[in-house]
Amino acid sequence: MDNRNNFAFGRKNYLLMFLGIAFLAVGFIVMSLDSEPYGFGFLGLTLGPILVFIGFVVEFFAIMLTPRKDA
Repeated sequence: MDNRNNFAFGRKNYLLMFLGIAFLAVGFIVMSLDSEPYGFGFLGLTLGPILVFIGFVVEFFAIMLTPRKDA
C-alpha cells in the first residue's frame, strides 16, 4: 500500500491555486486604489475586474487539472 501522497491535489494544482489567489488579491487591491469617485475609473472598472477574472479562471484550471500518475 502506497501512502506517500494523501493530498487531494498534486503540487502543480496547489501552485496554480496560490497563483490564482494572488491574482484575486491583486485585482481587488487594484480596484480599491482607483481615485475616481465610487471606483468609476480605469482601475476600478477595467484593470481590477480583468485581474479578478483571470484569478478565477486560474483557480478553475487548478481544481480541474488532474495530476499525472508517474511511477
